[in-house]
Amino acid sequence: MALSRRHPAAVFAVLAIALGTTGAAYAAVSASTAPKQVVKSATQVEQGKSLFLEGCSSCHGLAAQGSSDGPSLIGVGSAAVDFQVGSGRMPLAGPAVQAVSKPSQYSESEIAALAAYVASVGPGPAIPTQDMLKTDGADLALGGELFRTNCSQCHSVSGKGGALSEGRWAPNLMGADGKEMYEAMVTGPQNMPIFSDKTITVEEKQAIIRYLQELQKQESPGGAALGRLGPVTEGLFLFIVGLGALIVVAVWIGAKAK
Repeated sequence: MALSRRHPAAVFAVLAIALGTTGAAYAAVSASTAPKQVVKSATQVEQGKSLFLEGCSSCHGLAAQGSSDGPSLIGVGSAAVDFQVGSGRMPLAGPAVQAVSKPSQYSESEIAALAAYVASVGPGPAIPTQDMLKTDGADLALGGELFRTNCSQCHSVSGKGGALSEGRWAPNLMGADGKEMYEAMVTGPQNMPIFSDKTITVEEKQAIIRYLQELQKQESPGGAALGRLGPVTEGLFLFIVGLGALIVVAVWIGAKAK
């Protein structure tokens, strides 16, 4: 009895059936998960848009294009929103030389929604991830060198901040957390320049953050730190106290002589 010969197209038919079955199964699984993610993202953006129109559009424009009262937010990214709104600098109650840090008016979910909406109108720096904020293995010495080279002119070598022109100032960094520092570097709020990853890499940013965190932990065993601003404040303190003591002694001697 002769064996029946397999048709040459049988192999291709089997492969086509296998690929079609695999594709159908993948499509079914994707269909059950993908819509939920899209709906969630769209919902967050819509919530952010509503919050933006209510609390931000009067200065930044209905489409975030900016106005005479506020800059355009197209392209600033979610990191800028997280920094400004999360630190309470925005929204401003009225015209001011510089926005100051204060308790935020929005919850974390609302800040995330605002950030998602602004990110949707134009690409920009994203909110840093936890991996980007890790400083355990960062080079402390390199961080100090980078900070003194790029940041100390405004924030002082001690990170205590300092005065700038036209009534502005560089804020004190002793109360800032790692995410706030990172977002400030990549977004350049107000007078601060932008330090992109091409200018200062992620690893170098981590080193700077670690250096500042070490400064935040430093104590003053010798007494009052006087802002850690160096011999200027120390000399001024001694001059005022010493001169004041001499005046008191001179007045006392004059009173005794009478």
